[in-house]
Amino acid sequence: MSEYKAVVIGGSAGSFSLMLKILSGIKSDFKLPIVLCMHRLKHVRSGIAESMRTKSKLPIIEPMDKQRIEPGAVYLAPANYHMFVELDGTVSLSTEEMNFFCRPSIDYTLSSCAAAYREKLVGIILTGANADGAKGLKDIADKKGYTIVQDPATAEVDTMPKSALAVMTPNEVLKPDGIIAFLNNL
Repeated sequence: MSEYKAVVIGGSAGSFSLMLKILSGIKSDFKLPIVLCMHRLKHVRSGIAESMRTKSKLPIIEPMDKQRIEPGAVYLAPANYHMFVELDGTVSLSTEEMNFFCRPSIDYTLSSCAAAYREKLVGIILTGANADGAKGLKDIADKKGYTIVQDPATAEVDTMPKSALAVMTPNEVLKPDGIIAFLNNL
């Protein structure tokens, strides 16, 4: 059994195809919940989760407010909502102000997961075009969670991974196949 209780992944520009690759590469018996926050167009409410469901061996859920996080499922932040994970393991959705011109905010999701899971959390930052997620990944590191940054040389847009590397030192910098192998070894 893994020493971790959850995985949280944040990504923006270029991350959708990478997330499909990660989801298709994760073993079907993966036991941990995966909390996924991707920058999305606020007026496009369908398509992302449906596309993920065609590739993922795990259920893809766009959670409702107060829904409980369960093992072995992927929880995708809904379009135009900030997604927080509460201390009791439930989701809170919010429409408060944007962060880095984005809602959902990767920082908010990662930081809330850091508070909820502390050292039992794996946090991963993928490709993206702004610094959203850097503070959240640092919060995970500060709580002794395990942190991974996608190798900027493999990122479609390297701003997000480089921003994370500028504010903290992750446990690992991995290429996409390394991220999949890491997750399958949890």
